[in-house]
Amino acid sequence: MSNVVAHSEQENVIVNRRQVVSAMTASLLGWSFDLYDLFLLLFVAPTISVLFFPTTSPTLSLAAVYASFGVTLLMRPLGSAIFGSYADKNGRKKAMIVSVVGVGVSTAAFGFLPTVPQIGVTAAILFLILRLVQGVFVGGVVASTHTIGTESASPKWRGLMSGLIGGGGAGLGALFASLTFTIVSAFFPGEAFNDWGWRVMFFTGILGAVAGLLVFRTLNESPLWAQLRKENEEKGQEDVIPQSPIKTLFTKYFRVIAVNLMIVIGGGSGYYLTAGFIPTFLKVVNNVSSEVLSGVLIVSSIVTIISALLFGQLSEIIGRKKTFLVIGCLNIVGLPYFYLALADSVTTTSIYLNTMGLVFLGNAAYAPVLIFLNERFPTSIRSTGTGLSWNMGFAIGGMMPTFVTLASGSIENIPYTLMYFVIVIFLVYIIGSLIVPETKGNLK
Repeated sequence: MSNVVAHSEQENVIVNRRQVVSAMTASLLGWSFDLYDLFLLLFVAPTISVLFFPTTSPTLSLAAVYASFGVTLLMRPLGSAIFGSYADKNGRKKAMIVSVVGVGVSTAAFGFLPTVPQIGVTAAILFLILRLVQGVFVGGVVASTHTIGTESASPKWRGLMSGLIGGGGAGLGALFASLTFTIVSAFFPGEAFNDWGWRVMFFTGILGAVAGLLVFRTLNESPLWAQLRKENEEKGQEDVIPQSPIKTLFTKYFRVIAVNLMIVIGGGSGYYLTAGFIPTFLKVVNNVSSEVLSGVLIVSSIVTIISALLFGQLSEIIGRKKTFLVIGCLNIVGLPYFYLALADSVTTTSIYLNTMGLVFLGNAAYAPVLIFLNERFPTSIRSTGTGLSWNMGFAIGGMMPTFVTLASGSIENIPYTLMYFVIVIFLVYIIGSLIVPETKGNLK
């Protein structure tokens, strides 16, 4: 078995290729399973808006659904604080197992909820409570999956690994959700989907938890964390792994987190305002059929993976800082164009092409973010720092669809509101790219 060398700040850590593949697979699938669970809500948003948040205005009902999505995102930093601290003190693997299973079980529970027509406003309250619980577990998944894969990779492949886990996980999660939506819609067409189809969609969340347990059985602990733990035990240095990673993070790395957010918010918004918003955009603006929507979403998932891999590896070639600048400039021009073009699209071909353009650019924004965040923190607090930075940024980015929907006022204004939002967001992203230092090679 050939070996891959990963450098720690103490000494070279030898990682065999099987361990690298195992860590990569676990990180990729763990993140994709959890995003799959989150994506399910985006696919059933029109149905959920009627069953749990009925109003006389379709726009307000959709905004309420996205607000519930934002509630989950707001809980993710708390999940990162809890599970990130646990992962930094006790290992990435244990944190990953508990959090992935937690997300799967909480997702399946949505399928059992009564609706507003059945029990009134209590249904909406129960829905939101369950979203809060789900958000805590998802935050834990980020803290573990977003460190163990890159910590196990060879330095020359860390940019690619960043794109593979962050974007590849998003693409696979969306692809799995798209395929599930296609299959369930076929078995429960029309009103049958509003009666039982949406419940079946949520029930499938338990499959991710089961699959995660099977994958994690072969997973070894992060080599960098294991080496740090070994040194801690040999030298008896209690301060090598802080007893309170959160305290260390906010007393010594507060400015680092603040600057990180300028980049991560752009990455999160890039995702949620393109791939995350496309199902609703195509339904309410373009009025596409379920068949066309399913096809577009499947293709978009593949484009997401390609974009993330390309820009992740580009950051390994030209550096993180330059890659962020390139992405920011492309998005500030390209996204407004594709939003307006998609709104005017009347043929299936043009809908596919413009959607692919949106998704390709939007998902590039966070491709190098994962490894960038890893390189901003030492191993002793990496899970906590990466998890919090990622989840705080993506929490804000995840609320953008709600803000866009509310600011639009009407369906017709959505494309123009999206255009204005992304221009401002990626101006901040570009400014952040100019401020942050080059971090390539700093993973220790």
